[in-house]
Amino acid sequence: MLPRSFFERNPVPCARDLIGCEFVWGEARGIVVETEAYDAEDDPACHTFSRPSARAFVAKHQAGAAYVYFNYGVHWMLNVLVKGNRQGFVLIRALEPVAGLDAMMLARGTNIPTQLCSGPGKLARALGVTGDDHGLDLCSDPQRCFLAAKASLPVAVGPRIGISRAMDFPWRFHVPANRHVSHFRSQDRPRTCHDRS
Repeated sequence: MLPRSFFERNPVPCARDLIGCEFVWGEARGIVVETEAYDAEDDPACHTFSRPSARAFVAKHQAGAAYVYFNYGVHWMLNVLVKGNRQGFVLIRALEPVAGLDAMMLARGTNIPTQLCSGPGKLARALGVTGDDHGLDLCSDPQRCFLAAKASLPVAVGPRIGISRAMDFPWRFHVPANRHVSHFRSQDRPRTCHDRS
């Protein structure tokens, strides 16, 4: 299980380093293949920029807490709180499922593995993540946690997806050519990121 210290870091490097880690949610497991970083201090796309409830969440909870919200009244979105010199969230955008696929297929209504968790809304539906999981500690329960990566994977960097502010920040990380990733963009490529460290 990843220790709390893993999340006691700045959002951007934490988002990058979560790529390749395994996410455990009950019987379901998946390799993290796509993430996005959100900085609580000066990122207009972060909830803390406009939502007092998000700022209160950051102040109240420890690093490693699940931050779950309902996006546009359609999808639940799973984030993890990170608290280093800079604070913020890492959005878990996509997983490559490795266990519990039958339950995921039932929840998603598809038997296509690459469609199960290839996006944050799909991921939450496949795993059964809801608002009831908001604030859950992801560093204390072996049935709800992250495991260290078993292998080093290549990481591509690009702009975040589905936002209307700070769209040029290169804070989306994903495994290039992985079919479980939600989006491909021509400008996504392995390169150095601005890590706000």
